[in-house]
Amino acid sequence: MNVPDLFSLFQEKLTQNLKKPLPGETAHMMMEAFTASYLGVRPTEQTRKSAVLLLLYPFNDEIYIPLILRNSYEGFHSGEVGFPGGRYEQTDQDLVQTALREANEEIGLRPEDVKILGTLSEIYIGPSDFLVLPVVGYIPYRPELVPDPREVQQILEAKLAYFIDPTIIGCAKIRIPGDVVLTPYYEIHGHKAWGATAKMIRELLTVIRNDLPCIEKMP
Repeated sequence: MNVPDLFSLFQEKLTQNLKKPLPGETAHMMMEAFTASYLGVRPTEQTRKSAVLLLLYPFNDEIYIPLILRNSYEGFHSGEVGFPGGRYEQTDQDLVQTALREANEEIGLRPEDVKILGTLSEIYIGPSDFLVLPVVGYIPYRPELVPDPREVQQILEAKLAYFIDPTIIGCAKIRIPGDVVLTPYYEIHGHKAWGATAKMIRELLTVIRNDLPCIEKMP
């Protein structure tokens, strides 16, 4: 099977797997913090809705996924690694549109070029009181991504298969406003992807690895 066929199969199987019952909390617990004051906090009626985009695309015979390093500012997610995304606006048709709109604003992605494959499990972020829907999308080429200088310090592109390597998982104490969190993280380009971002990566890998071993066998 040639590489384009593998990419097509990858899309099809991932779309199918995202329609099945998701691993959700089981996958999330693998990257949950060991100690943090927000553990056990649950969403309320005041919790804000948001969405992020996990964009997959082929490049150099591999599947890639971009993350962003956020700028430093006064707030809980200052300087963190995450996926492009943000809060739901009343003008958004749904949370999928929220993810696409935010990706357009933060990394210059053209929403009309993205094929939505499905969504992962919602994740509650206690410190900032957001309930986040991870939206999984695919684009058949490597897009020209441009970081919004107001919000994004750097775009971090990585092979999806990179995250399968257990040696890139570490553990560290990370300071956030009012707390110090002891948590596992994924090392990516010298930065730490932890919290909800790490949980999303873990769940995506779990969904993929059920039926998609071809990702690890690509040239």
